Amino acid sequence: MKKLIDATADVVVDALRGMALTHPDDLQVDLENRVVLRGRPKADGKVAIISGGGSGHEPLHGGFVGEGMLDAACAGEVFTSPVPDQITAAIAAVDRGAGVLQIVKNYTGDVMNFEMAAELADAESGTEVRSVVTNDDVAVEDSTFTAGRRGVGGTVLVEKIAGAAAEEGRSLDEVTAIAERVNQNARSLGVALTSVTVPANGKPSFELGEDEIEIGIGIHGEPGRRREKIAPAREIARTMLEPILAELPGEGPVLLLVNGMGATPLLELYILAADAHAVLEEKGVEVARDLVGNYVTSLDMAGASITLLRLDEELTALWDAPVATPALRRGL
Repeated sequence: MKKLIDATADVVVDALRGMALTHPDDLQVDLENRVVLRGRPKADGKVAIISGGGSGHEPLHGGFVGEGMLDAACAGEVFTSPVPDQITAAIAAVDRGAGVLQIVKNYTGDVMNFEMAAELADAESGTEVRSVVTNDDVAVEDSTFTAGRRGVGGTVLVEKIAGAAAEEGRSLDEVTAIAERVNQNARSLGVALTSVTVPANGKPSFELGEDEIEIGIGIHGEPGRRREKIAPAREIARTMLEPILAELPGEGPVLLLVNGMGATPLLELYILAADAHAVLEEKGVEVARDLVGNYVTSLDMAGASITLLRLDEELTALWDAPVATPALRRGL
């Protein structure tokens, strides 16, 4: 295992320390509770949004803390849910009197711990906490880590659009409804070209032949639908988009997210994006907005995921709203 780490037991807190030093004006990092917070807290009377999950998916979630997106993110150990005490600390830090929305990927540990934290916050301080559980992955109905579909790339889109709605000063009911609508209209699928190596294990999580790819993997290296021989990117794009389109609700334009899994260069992601455009054009689907890059990664896994979000006028306007976070910034 070749990694830029000092000690396998300290990778999360060491990374958070680096994040704090790199963004001293934009972020505050509570190292004791492993919570990333905005450097300039949101104004009183606005809904706060938090998220979190296991580390190893950077920039998700801490990279999306900032104006127009998240108020806080809780970092668990690598591929391990944050504990309820971390989450309640985040809730207490960001509550501005209008309630808190939790955006939670559908992984059993995450869902359970965020639910417990919401109950604790209500009991201890009376803070009204809602949760939206993302489940955009069409690869499997249930997985090693979940009951129901996994939450993957669509989570970023929920965080961005709900974050914009909260920034406008909408109520907790309205922000929650927007987040649920984004989740219901997003579908994703991932492909692995190589395995992932978790630092604490020191070896690849699964074996994949030099000429093989795994279709429908999760972001922890969970198995997907099937294993196939590597093919040109245009064929992989079609293989990924067909099941996504089969389950994508509604009609009209889409947002296309081509997301790297951590070890695939932008050169290849842009090739995949161009091929995805071609497939969608052939099928009569208009791509109204794009996002290409590493947004929901799986440590050092090579591969990519594609997410489509069915857009309407309101979701498009919220997607276009200004945002200023370490990993996504425009208009501010």
